[in-house]
Amino acid sequence: MRILIAEDDPVSRKILEANLVKWEYDVLVTNDGNEAWEVLTAEDAPNVAILDWMMPGMDGVKICDELRKAEKKEYIYIILLTAKGNKADIVRGLESGADDYIIKPFDKSELKARVRVGVRTIELKLSLRAKISELRVAMENIKKLQGIVPICAWCKRIRDDSQFWHQVEDYIAEHSSAEFSHSICPECSEEYYGAESEPEQTEQDSEELNQRISSDPQ
Repeated sequence: MRILIAEDDPVSRKILEANLVKWEYDVLVTNDGNEAWEVLTAEDAPNVAILDWMMPGMDGVKICDELRKAEKKEYIYIILLTAKGNKADIVRGLESGADDYIIKPFDKSELKARVRVGVRTIELKLSLRAKISELRVAMENIKKLQGIVPICAWCKRIRDDSQFWHQVEDYIAEHSSAEFSHSICPECSEEYYGAESEPEQTEQDSEELNQRISSDPQ
C-alpha cells in the first residue's frame, strides 16, 4: 500500500518515513502542502495520506477540503497530523474531510494502529468495488426474454429483429440460459407412433422426430 507523508518538519518527517518503511509500506514524502496536493491529484495518487495540519503552501485542512470537493474516482484515506488537541480543532479537521487524526508528539503504536485502520478501509473499498464490477458484468451477461415475441401461428417459428425465423428452442436458447431436453408428449406419441405410451427413444429418433414436426406444420 502506498502512503504519502506531507510534513515540513524534517525530524517528524524522518520518524514517520522510517516507521512506515519498517512496516513495509511504500512511502512517498513531500515537504509542503503544494507538493502534497500535486501528488494527491495525480492519476496514480496513493490511497492513504498523512498530512500535517500546519505547513507551507496549502495546509492539511485545506487539502482535505479541496480533495473531497474534487470527488476523485479513487478514494484517499486521510490522517491529519496536528499539535491541536482540543475538541473544537479535532471536529474542524474531521469536518474538512479527514478520516482520522494523530496528535503530536505521536506514539508509534498509535500511529501503526491508525495507519492499519486506513489501509484496511481502503482494501475493503477496493474489494467492494471489484465485487460490484463483477456483479454488473454478470447482470449484463444475463439474457432474458421480454416484450412481444412474434411467433408464427402455423409453424410456431419465432422471428428475430433481423427478420429471420427460428425454431422455438433455438430462439429461447439464444435469448436465455434455458436448455432443452427433448421428449414426446402422449398426444404426439399416439399421433406419430400409434401408441398411447411413450416409446423408447434414441438420440437419432429424437432428431428425426424434430425434423418431422418442423417440416409438417399443424
